[in-house]
Amino acid sequence: MSENNILLTKKQGGVTTLTLNRPQRYNALSSELLSLLSAELDAIAADSTIRAVVVAANGQAFCAGHDLKEMRGQMRQNEIQQSRQQLFGRQLFGKCSEVMMKLVNLPQPVIAKVQGMATAAGCQLVATCDLAVSADSAKFAVSGIRVGLFCATPAVALSRNINRKRALEMLMTGEFIDAQSALNYGLVNKVVRSENLDQAVDDLVGKIIRHPHRVVTLGKKMFYQQINQDLSAAYAHATATISANMMLDETQEGIDAFIEKRPPNWTLQTTPRLKQGRT
Repeated sequence: MSENNILLTKKQGGVTTLTLNRPQRYNALSSELLSLLSAELDAIAADSTIRAVVVAANGQAFCAGHDLKEMRGQMRQNEIQQSRQQLFGRQLFGKCSEVMMKLVNLPQPVIAKVQGMATAAGCQLVATCDLAVSADSAKFAVSGIRVGLFCATPAVALSRNINRKRALEMLMTGEFIDAQSALNYGLVNKVVRSENLDQAVDDLVGKIIRHPHRVVTLGKKMFYQQINQDLSAAYAHATATISANMMLDETQEGIDAFIEKRPPNWTLQTTPRLKQGRT
C-alpha cells in the first residue's frame, strides 16, 4: 500500500483500490485530491497487470462533492477581480471533469464502493464509475441547488445513468434519496447491508476479472463509444468490434471449451491477434 495522505492506493491480486482519505472533510474533492486521482488513473491506465479498479472512501461519507471552503476561500482572495474568480471555477470544474473522463476512458472496469453519503460531485463520481455497490445506509443527492449552485457537471453523469425526470427532480430539489431508491433509479447496481459491503464488492470484481482481460477492456470501450451514436452507427461499430473480438485467441479458446464441455484455459491464450484488443 502506498499513501499520499488524502488518497490511499492499494494493489492486490490485479485489483487497485483507490480510497479517498479526507474523512474529517467528508472526502470532499479538493484540488489536491483531484490532482492525485488524475495521476493515479494515468498510472493505472498504463499498467496492463491491473484488471479492475475500486473507488472507495474512509469515514462516514463516500464523498461530499467539491470542497466548498476551498472554493469560497479562493473566491474571497480574488474578490476584486471577477475574471480570476471565474478562472478558478473553470480550472477546478475542468479538472474534475477531466478525472471523470479518465474514469470512463480507463481500460479497466471501475467499481464504486459506497459506504456513506455521496453528494454533488460525489454523486457524480458514483454515476461515472462503470458499476456501483452501495451499503443500505448510503444516501445520494446532487444538492448544489441548496447553496444556489446548480450541479451542472454532476448532471452530465447523472442524466446518463437515470431517466430525465428522476435526474431533474434530484437536480432541482437537492433532496437526498436512499440506497434503495438509488437502486431503483439505476444509479447503483446492488445494495447490501453495511457489514457485507466488502464481500459484495469483492464478489462483483471476481465475477469480472475471471473473464479475459482484453475482452473486458474491448467491451468497455465499445460500450461507451456506441451509447451516444445513432442506432445504425452503433450497430456498425458493434459489428466491427465483435468481428475483431472473434479473432482473439481467448475467444477461440472459450468457444472450443464450450463445445468440448470443459472450463476455458485463458492463461494459455496470449498471442495478440488483435492489436491491444482494440478496434
